[in-house]
Parts: sequence; structure tokens; C-alpha cells
Amino acid sequence: MSAPLLALRGVHFGYEAERPVLRGASLALHAGERLSLRGSNGSGKTTVLHLLVGLRRPASGEVVAFGRPRREEADFFEVRARAGLLFQDPDDQLFCATVREDVAFGPLNLGRSRDAAREIAAKTLARLGIAELGDRVAHRLSGGEKRMVALAAVLAMEPEVLLLDEPTLGLDEPAQERLVATLASLPQAMCVVAHDREFLARLATRAVALEAGRIVEQGA
Repeated sequence: MSAPLLALRGVHFGYEAERPVLRGASLALHAGERLSLRGSNGSGKTTVLHLLVGLRRPASGEVVAFGRPRREEADFFEVRARAGLLFQDPDDQLFCATVREDVAFGPLNLGRSRDAAREIAAKTLARLGIAELGDRVAHRLSGGEKRMVALAAVLAMEPEVLLLDEPTLGLDEPAQERLVATLASLPQAMCVVAHDREFLARLATRAVALEAGRIVEQGA
């Protein structure tokens, strides 16, 4: 098997020294995989995603991304351009005057022209079935609408890897159906954190779970 795109190797992490969250956790995400990461509330699922893109740093162990160990903040600039993280709270991701500007922001930041960024934003919103939200102000949208816009903002950057934290939270059934269809059609490797077992069963090709600070395989 080829080298993983993203990996944790024997990672220990805790928000407080006396309360460890991860205790030697190891994880590997390979090209083409759609990996589901499950676990109880507070088990560290979101922490794993944040470690992979450098928003948190391990107390010990190693983060490897796209073939290189990543340790310093500068090491993660490239990782964040190549791995798109959907935050659990979409308000952490949306900050522009309109939805269209939020979705165009990533491509602009990656060096696309203004016209190209607008075109990418329009196509991405249409693909997710939310083109009509383009001129709306994000903070006035419903929770489910915000989540779909935040996903559009991630997809517009055309990342090589998707890290999705509770992508179905707040979505009605039609929106969930569009989401499953869209994600299943994408070539990117992805790691998905969700409590929705039916959603994960329809999407994931491999399942792992966090148990007592370690990641254990649950199979295909």
C-alpha cells in the first residue's frame, strides 16, 4: 500500500496534563479512502482532525502529512491548503459579507483571479443545491444552511483531502441526500466524524473508533 496522505503516529494529547484525551493514538488515511471516525462525546474525535492540520500540537508522537513530518506552524501552511477542514460549528468558518464571498474566499486566497473565484463559487453552490443562497448573509441563515455553505467553502478550495466534523448536523433529509450524493461522487480521501450511523454506512469505506484514547479498527 502507498504511503498515507495524513497520519498520526503514537500521538499523546490532553487539554490538561492530568486529563489526557489521546494516549498513543495512531491513524492513517490513504488516497481514495472514506474513513469514518466514531467515538463517544469527549473521546477526542474533533481533536484528531485538528491535530492533522496543526490547529493542535501533540504532547508526543508524530503528525505526518503528504509524506513529511509536520511539527512547526510553518510546516502546516501547505497542509491546510491541501486538506480542507469542515469545522463542527460553521460560524467558525463563515465571516464574509455574503455567502458567495465566503465560498470565493478560499480560491482567492490560493491565488485564483476574482473572476475565476466567482465562477468556482457559483459552480460549487450549484453542485450542493444551494445556489439561491449566494446573495444571502451567512449569519442570517439557518444552522443547516450555514453547514452547507461552510462545506461549499471547503470544496471550492479543491483540497486533496476532506476532514469533515459532523457534516450532517442540522440538515433536513433532502439536504442530507444531496450531501451523501456529492461526497460519494468526489475522488478525495476523507475522514468523517459523525454520530449519524446511517450516513456513515452509506458513505464510508472503512471505519475506526476512538476508545480510551486510542484508535481501533472496526473494519470496512
